[in-house]
Amino acid sequence: MIMTAKKKIKYHKIDQALQEQIRADRTAGIINPYRCSDEQAIRRVPRDKPNLWRPAFVRDIEKILHLPVYNRYADKTQVFSFYHNDDITRRALHVQLVSRIARNIGAVLGLNLDLIEAIALGHDIGHTPFGHAGERFLSDLLEAHTGRVFNHNVHSVRVLDQLFARNLTLQSLDGILCHNGEFEQQEYRPIYDKTFTEFDHEVEACYQNGGKTIKKLVPSTLEACVVRICDMIAYLGKDRQDARTARLIDSNYKFQTEKIGTENAAIINNLTVDIIENSYGKDYILLSPEAYQDLKQAKKENYEVIYHNESVNQEYVDVIQPMFEALYERMLADLLSQNEQSVIYQHHLAFLAEQRQYYDGPVYLTEEPNQIVVDYIASMTDDYFIALHEFLFPDSPHQITYRSYFEDLHV
Repeated sequence: MIMTAKKKIKYHKIDQALQEQIRADRTAGIINPYRCSDEQAIRRVPRDKPNLWRPAFVRDIEKILHLPVYNRYADKTQVFSFYHNDDITRRALHVQLVSRIARNIGAVLGLNLDLIEAIALGHDIGHTPFGHAGERFLSDLLEAHTGRVFNHNVHSVRVLDQLFARNLTLQSLDGILCHNGEFEQQEYRPIYDKTFTEFDHEVEACYQNGGKTIKKLVPSTLEACVVRICDMIAYLGKDRQDARTARLIDSNYKFQTEKIGTENAAIINNLTVDIIENSYGKDYILLSPEAYQDLKQAKKENYEVIYHNESVNQEYVDVIQPMFEALYERMLADLLSQNEQSVIYQHHLAFLAEQRQYYDGPVYLTEEPNQIVVDYIASMTDDYFIALHEFLFPDSPHQITYRSYFEDLHV
């Protein structure tokens, strides 16, 4: 581990003149003309009418929160999988952090906070077990069998819009589709007035051409743009905290970014301030050149020190990837042979049949078998995935070794 001296943390503040302008605008009752109002909400099916106590996007929030698979966020990897440590972030906390940071920014910019919350809470609902490594393994398998690719943001839309058919608004679904926090930009300009036809075309295109369409997605609301950048803000510093908790890096390891800071609290505060200062009153979200360069640098450092760290990745490749392959082929074989006693029939198909009983759509079993397998595996928590593999392959040589709660004790 590398040892260096800590630097004094700098917390920026919004320019005083801008603060006074924002307060004056609020006093005058000025409403941001670029916010997405509840009246603009569009649904596929003209039901779920908004009312005084449950406006349009509040309904979306509650549809997501009450979804059975929302619970599974609590046992899905964010970055670090192989630790028995309750202080390491799971995906449930990540979506809450994204929501909180985005709401803070959205409140000052005068945006629709309910839409922001719906997008933030739903954006990773389709994520695989074992984080981005699991996403990559599942995509490789799907592509090898069908030529199509898997991306968690696209699958989040599938979960909400098709598998559970919750009739979410176009604005929420579009924000979830376009949230991908792996592609930073200095400027986020929405493509306003997107239709469901255009949206559906984008979703389908994301499965094609090796997923290249993902990099070209542009949200249709300012609210979605805010969530997209807050996805990055939420994980940059938090992953560094987790890396220290996991002892992957020393507590004194020195990151290099100056403008935004190097640690979680400073990164959140300073990027929040920069976004507000550069975006207030505009019909797009903008970062200063200095903050944008620091954002790119911070991501680059995280990839070098954390995400591409050999000690993190090797166990995924050696253990988790073969487990994905074994489960995928077994589930596919059970589907093709119509083995109704198999786990995929009894746990996945039966569960979805119950959830879809009021959904007037195509019979789920008529879908492409590989897609059904992908739906099932992506829905799993880490623990369920491991338990299922042990149940089906009790003699498998692939076993996960967890870092114990007590590995640092010598008694």
